[in-house]
Formats: sequence, structure tokens, C-alpha cells
Amino acid sequence: MTDAALPKSVTLLGCGKMGGAMLEGWLARGLAPAAVTVIDPKPSERVTELAAEGLTLNPESPGPAEVCLLAVKPQMMEGAVPQVAPLAGAGTLFVSIAAGTSIRWFEGALGPVPLVRAMPNTPAAVGRGISALIGNAHATEAHMTQAEALLSAIGETVRLEDESQIDVVTGVSGSGPAYVFHLIECLAAAAEAEGLAPDLAMRLARATVSGAGELAHRSPESAAQLRVNVTSPGGTTAAGLAVLMDEEAGLPPLMRGAVAAAAARSRELAG
Repeated sequence: MTDAALPKSVTLLGCGKMGGAMLEGWLARGLAPAAVTVIDPKPSERVTELAAEGLTLNPESPGPAEVCLLAVKPQMMEGAVPQVAPLAGAGTLFVSIAAGTSIRWFEGALGPVPLVRAMPNTPAAVGRGISALIGNAHATEAHMTQAEALLSAIGETVRLEDESQIDVVTGVSGSGPAYVFHLIECLAAAAEAEGLAPDLAMRLARATVSGAGELAHRSPESAAQLRVNVTSPGGTTAAGLAVLMDEEAGLPPLMRGAVAAAAARSRELAG
């Protein structure tokens, strides 16, 4: 997470779940509503409230901005980007969080602008996301730092070496929360199969996964060591892990397959 200051002015194209989470993170960091312009055809009640506090909502033409965050859905991008095209060439840094929309596409739509493509994930909604970033040839170190300042408001940031890595990131951290949620479902279902009531099974599964995740977040030890710490030789955990860690039918091949499938689909969507 970076300690760099937030930009003095931000235009937000699209303010749905992810854009809204980022907006709340910026406000919590001290950015004034008056420093933000939101362009969204269906603004939330929260955004409308902020408009009464100085936020600019749906102007006819966006005013100057240090950063323009592109947060509309990929399928809406072609129709939405022209609304912020006047910012191109004015020194504005563009930051995209749209999956499957390449740097090359944005350069075709906006011209030779400084652009950072980012892949955040849904835990951003609780300030625990992680965003991977890659800049184009026009993005300087100052631009990258500025983008990190924006994205660190919703969690951690990492830099990529090549845009092609975005597809793998999509398969891991982008889609990963869904894998974890399914793990909770499966763990609860297994508990039910062993005789626990559904509500109790789900409560145990949710608390176990969220608690283990928090322990992994806070602990300096590796995930492998944390696993070892829980596992007594010949005990109950070892018996369960013998099933999960099977190299042919356990979690390792399933997870490799899931990440590979998601990454492949990301490449297909990018064209």
C-alpha cells in the first residue's frame, strides 16, 4: 500500500459496486466530494447525496481532472469512453479497471494518453482487495505512483511486468473470491452430510474460512507453514488433508484447472 497523496481531482466514469467502493475509500482518505466528478446514468442514492455535498454529477462536459478512472462494465466501454474523451491530451492519467479491455483498445479510443490498466477484486468492498497494475508506454513512474495511491484506498497493489499477466491475475485474484465462496458452500454441505443442521454448518464454514484468511493475512509465516501448524501427525487434520492434497484427485489439480480455465477465458474475451 502506498503512502502517496491522492490526486486533487478525479473523474469517475461508472460508479457501480467497484467504482463506489473506490469512491468511499478516497473519501475515507480525506478526498473532498468537491474534488470528484461522477459520470453514471443511474447514480446510486449515495452518489446523489454526495452531489449535495459538492460532488459533480453527470456534467455536460467533464472539467479538468488529474485522474480519470474508467469503471464501467467492459461491454459498455465503447459507448461510455467518448464522454471522457475531452480529457485526453490535457495531461489526465486514465486508469481502467475493466476486465478484458486492453491498453491497445484504449489507446485506439483515446490516443497517446498515459494509461494504467488495473485488475482489482471484490474484497475491495471491505477495503481488503488487491489490484494488479500495468502502465502503457506513456505512463511515467509518477503516474504509476498516482494510480497506486488511488487503488490502495481499497487494499493492496502489485505491479506487473507485462500486460499478458493480467489474464493470470484475473484467474487468481480476480476470480479467486468466487472460488473461496464455493469452498465455504462445499465445507458447509460436507458438514450437513455428517449430520449438522444447515444454519450451524454454514456458520461454522463461514467463520472458519474468514478466520483462517485473516490469520494468513496477519501472520508472517507462509501458507504452507500455517497448514503444518494446524496438522498433528496422524491426527484428524492430516486425515482430511490426505484427501485434499492428493495430486491426482485433490485440490492441487482442481485449482490448477480452475485458474487455467479462467485465464484462458480472459484471453478469449480480450480478443
